[in-house]
Amino acid sequence: MSVDRLATSWQRRSVVGVQQAAPIARPTERPTVRHLLHRGDFLRLLLTRLSSQFGDGVFQAALAGTVLFNPQQAAQPIDVAAGFAVLLLPYSLVAPFAGVWLDRWSRRQVLMVANMVRALLVAGVAALILAGVQGTAFYAAGLAVFSVNRFVLSALSAGLPHTTDEASLVSANALSTTAGAVAGVVGGASSIVATELLSRGTSGYAALALAAAVPYLVAAGIVSGFDRGHLGPDHLTRAARVTARDVLSGMVAGVQHTVQHAPAAAALVVMSVHRFFYGLLTLMTLLLYRNSFEPFGPFFPAGLTGLGEVLAAGAVGTLLAASITPWVVRRMGKPRWITLMLAAGGVGQLALGAPFVPPTIVAAGFALGFVAQSIKICVDTTLQETVDDDFRGRVFSVYDTLFNVTFVVALLAGALLLPTSGVSYPMLVVVGVGYLLTALAFARWNAAQERRSPGSSHTTHLRPAKNASD
Repeated sequence: MSVDRLATSWQRRSVVGVQQAAPIARPTERPTVRHLLHRGDFLRLLLTRLSSQFGDGVFQAALAGTVLFNPQQAAQPIDVAAGFAVLLLPYSLVAPFAGVWLDRWSRRQVLMVANMVRALLVAGVAALILAGVQGTAFYAAGLAVFSVNRFVLSALSAGLPHTTDEASLVSANALSTTAGAVAGVVGGASSIVATELLSRGTSGYAALALAAAVPYLVAAGIVSGFDRGHLGPDHLTRAARVTARDVLSGMVAGVQHTVQHAPAAAALVVMSVHRFFYGLLTLMTLLLYRNSFEPFGPFFPAGLTGLGEVLAAGAVGTLLAASITPWVVRRMGKPRWITLMLAAGGVGQLALGAPFVPPTIVAAGFALGFVAQSIKICVDTTLQETVDDDFRGRVFSVYDTLFNVTFVVALLAGALLLPTSGVSYPMLVVVGVGYLLTALAFARWNAAQERRSPGSSHTTHLRPAKNASD
């Protein structure tokens, strides 16, 4: 059955203006994957995400092969951290400003145009790889692609509540973000397999980078099937110009709106701390597979292929988290599940990371994938439930900024503290204990919230869209 036929049961007005809020599920309805996939608009947005993030995986694997696993280049910790900083930080510093546009422009238009722009940009990066260009020009081109990538992900998250009902929001996040993450891993794995079969030289990596343009164009075609205002924001503007003052005031308003909603602010703090520890573990793993590990038996290779194995294990953990988290959240609530996952992250990384051998690192990747996705599902849902739609683009852009900045700060800290081999027991202890302390702090905060508002940890109602007269 086509997406268009599935969509006929639930339509919006195609004109720019006030959009109707998503229909609210009856209390007796139980959110299921089948329920979600029978909504044409949710399925269309999901397919947009899958195609887009598959392309991300292909492109990022090509970039990793070119930079991190090129035998002609050194892979010192500071070099790896600097590369990530150049690619991620510049956009992260302007992302809150970009969020103002997500709350002013049609998110459908943003997703369509951004994916077409990415297709052009990766073609340029492919040309640079083929020409052997390194340094400033290469990183600037990579930065452009990564910047648009993050903009797309923010738009996807901000638009999701327009394609589902309140009762299904946790399940919708679990399905969409997990499927997107897995699509990215599949794209990266496909690239790694292609390099094994074809060539690891510059021509092979250039071809892979160029191939990423195809899923980006497919994503643009899929999202074009939405009406212009379907994904919000609820109050679209026809203004052709957005002044610098508008952008600055909008960014400040988004931050203030987040701070005024304690669950949203706490969720962002938890995710920021988690991403810091995640960044330390990422750098450690890259260095281990680049500089220390040798093949461990027939099933645990080293190098880029071994790193791909860790990513695949993380994807399995991500899938498991997606299948379990909605069920658990319905029974214990999001805050308690986040607390449990933070504690599990600390214990799991200490126990599995300490041997510093490929089999246990793969297992640690699985555990971290499960923990990370469980936390992300809860954080995404909390923001979507507690933030007004008119602020959602800005809040998710602030979220994206924290997501990237804390990751890069962790890489820079790790670059100063980690040896080139990647083996560091003190750093592993810092990560494990840090997760446990964060779990304790968040549990105490949640207990205080429950005393003030009994039952608040289990349900937070989706904030309705404002009426045109408001």
